[in-house]
Amino acid sequence: MFKAIADILRTIGGAIATIVTLPFRLVARLFGGASDSAHGRH
Repeated sequence: MFKAIADILRTIGGAIATIVTLPFRLVARLFGGASDSAHGRH
């Protein structure tokens, strides 16, 4: 029973981590692409 609860908490934690970090990764990719094109690199 405790193992099932631990698995559920781990799944929820993973989902929250993904949702929280996703915007930051998108922003980093946008800024990274903008800085690359600004420096003339493709």
